[in-house]
Amino acid sequence: MKFKYDVLVIGGGHAGCEAATAAANMGARTCLITMDMNKIGQMSCNPAVGGIAKGQIVREIDALGGYMGLVTDATAIQFRMLNRSKGPAVWSPRAQCDRGKFIWEWRTILDHTDNLDIFQDQADELLVKDRKVLGIRTIWGIEIYARTVVITAGTFLNGLMHIGKRKVEGGRCAEPAVHHFTESITRHGITSERMKTGTPVRIDRRSVHFEDMEPQPGETDYHQFSFFGPQRKLPQLPCWTCNTNEEVHEVLRSGLADSPLFNGQIQSTGPRYCPSIETKLVTFPDKNSHPLFLEPEGTDTNEMYLNGFSSSMPWEIQLEAIHKISALRDAKIYRPGYAIEYDYFDPTQLKHSLESKIIEGLFFAGQVNGTTGYEEAGGQGTVAGINAAL
Repeated sequence: MKFKYDVLVIGGGHAGCEAATAAANMGARTCLITMDMNKIGQMSCNPAVGGIAKGQIVREIDALGGYMGLVTDATAIQFRMLNRSKGPAVWSPRAQCDRGKFIWEWRTILDHTDNLDIFQDQADELLVKDRKVLGIRTIWGIEIYARTVVITAGTFLNGLMHIGKRKVEGGRCAEPAVHHFTESITRHGITSERMKTGTPVRIDRRSVHFEDMEPQPGETDYHQFSFFGPQRKLPQLPCWTCNTNEEVHEVLRSGLADSPLFNGQIQSTGPRYCPSIETKLVTFPDKNSHPLFLEPEGTDTNEMYLNGFSSSMPWEIQLEAIHKISALRDAKIYRPGYAIEYDYFDPTQLKHSLESKIIEGLFFAGQVNGTTGYEEAGGQGTVAGINAAL
């Protein structure tokens, strides 16, 4: 191997996968650097793509030659067209996906993309000379050079996870944080700040009383995300709905003093459209209940995702509150919800091409720009990959 490329992509998430394939398909010699080849395209939070204000982004990626729509259709276990009660201009496709199959569908695409190498390693230092990017040095001391570099590091840069008062370094649950790389970027005059996001508890479906929930079936008509490719091929599974109640809220309020969001432990900016359950209680004190959606994580697993219950409260409080919901009174959990803080770079430092205004040949895409959705990340990855190749 010669460690010299046209385009080097750092990070194998949704932005990185789209950036790498876009650059390679345009004929650029491309290398994708990822910490774990078995977690490529990992859906860190809800294994769902699309929804209101997001589904159209996936269609735009598809129209530009990207893969998110195709991968989603191939791994969808529930498809719904939201907003059907309104005109078709605001209809919004959404798909619940099989988390594991989504990863391997992306991995297959990457493995069969010409001009694209994959290298499992971790970026440690950005190499720059005379305000022009040269490449990176990895934690193993390997130097990889490229004419352009696309950074799509997600939540891993100095990542710090929170459950109650406990803090653990990591870029995702059970995965290490990336230290030093942010500092190797900011020393050249690029500014960084901290952002926060979160994810809810995961529940064992065998412990759920589904008779106390409302089923939410998917749709089996002709709709899909991609303009290309076959129809959805996996069995379509229902989601389920229920609501919190005043007992749930009492338990959660009793733990607010230990909530990282309200005791000063977390001071980062969070996403507007995905508030935690404790934020909902404080923001909407007059509400007696909030809707929850229990969603499957795949066709071959009992793991289910409790949408609407994102939290970083102490795990005991999370579990006690869940047990106050009739359908979840005997719920067993795989793991509690947690919040994560990470570094991002002010996107006003970028051109519209997503190239840095400060370092020539350096591009940023996805959560490192402050975005919080797979779709936004994929869209930015497509744009950054195309412009890096150009």
